[in-house]
Parts: sequence; C-alpha cells; structure tokens
Amino acid sequence: MAIAIRKPAEIEKLKAAGAIVGKTLQYLEANVKSGMSLLEIDAMGEDFIRSLGGVPSFKGLYGFPSSVCTSLNEIIIHGVPTEQKIKDGDMLGLDIGVKLDGYFGDAAITMGIGEICKMDQGLIDCSRDALMTAISEIRDGMRFKELSHILEQAITGRGFVPLRDYCGHGIGTKPHDEPNIPNYLDGKSNQGPKIKNGMVFCLEPMVCQKSGNPSTLEDNWSVVCDDGLRTSHYEHQIAVVDGRAVILTLP
Repeated sequence: MAIAIRKPAEIEKLKAAGAIVGKTLQYLEANVKSGMSLLEIDAMGEDFIRSLGGVPSFKGLYGFPSSVCTSLNEIIIHGVPTEQKIKDGDMLGLDIGVKLDGYFGDAAITMGIGEICKMDQGLIDCSRDALMTAISEIRDGMRFKELSHILEQAITGRGFVPLRDYCGHGIGTKPHDEPNIPNYLDGKSNQGPKIKNGMVFCLEPMVCQKSGNPSTLEDNWSVVCDDGLRTSHYEHQIAVVDGRAVILTLP
C-alpha cells in the first residue's frame, strides 16, 4: 500500500478545493427548503461550486449522473437526484466533491428538513460527533486501524451500528486513493499502516440503526441498510500537519 505524503504546497491546494466543498455545503444547508426537488438541490450545488471556480468532481465519476449525492431518509450514501420533493420531517444527506487545479475536495453532511424526530436527530448527532471525535484523536504514528476502532466505538456507544463494506479514503490528485478507512475495526488495532505527517484522507462515519449490512437500490447507486431504517452520514477531509489533524473542508 502506497499512501501519498503531500508537501505543504499540495496541502494548500487541497485546502482550496476543500473550502469550496465546505462553502457549498454551508450554502445548501442554509437554503434547502421543504418542497424543493432533489434535482433542484443538485443544480443549486453545481451552480454554487462553479461560481467559486471549482468543478463538481462527482459528475460523471464512475458514471454517477449528478454533482451532488442527495441521500434521502433511508438512503445512506450515493443517492441520485430525482424529481422527488423533500418535505418537513425528512433527513437529507448531501455529499459533494470538487476538483480545483488538479486537486480534490470531498465532504458530506446530513440535515433535517424542518422539525425532525428525536431518533433522527440522534442519528445526525452520532455521525457528526463520531467524525469530530475521531479527528480530535488523530496523531502522527497511530495506525489507521486504531482510527477505525475509535469511529466504531463512537457509533456503537450511541446504540447505533456502522455501515459495512463502505469506508473513508485517501484523496489528493485522485478523488479516491489509498488507504481505505472503515468505520469499524477489521482485525487488530495494532496492525496495518501508520498515519504520518503529510497524509490527506477523508473520514466519513455512516450510521445505521440496527443492521449495518448494505443493499443497493435499482438505480445501481443508492445504498440503504438491510433494516430499511433511516441513516446518517458525515464526512470531512483532513491533513496531518505537525502531528495533528487539520480539517480541509471548512467553509
């Protein structure tokens, strides 16, 4: 496994791409309203990305048809925008990628539409808090499997389970690169590659209620859990600088 070590100038380029992602997510969170269609939201996101000089990197990636993954309610990741309209009480996951000057940014949020129930808010809080807890624990020299264990404990400690078979990932001049970073420990935490200064990667806890086993819907993109229940997903892109994590996808 060859995990890239980025120079400071490269990290700055990744931060510039990440800032467009963060600003776009902030813009959508503030402006998405009940009654909008998923296609309208996708168009809003694409227009905003382009207005900031970025290119939507998901559009056409592996054949994905849109700029924004719009994952509604039980869809946890890779939701394809359609004419379906959102309504009060829904949960909407927004996952965005940007390419700028040959470097990639990637992040995601899950937001409630209007008033949402306590369980749904708990899911959102869990995915966001698991992400921020893991980021705060990152140190130069720790193993990626330790990070996966931290993510898993943060999720299961709230009574939820992580989605299986999907994971965080390296990122740089490719939208997805080594390493893969599951949200659960597979094997022993004292094995595998170590985190080093200059590494850049995305962490993205994907939180399910009862079953973490995934299924893909008929559109060949949208991923749901086998329990059919609602889910939540958060993601940030980070760089390891001076032994600690720096978030690159802030607005």
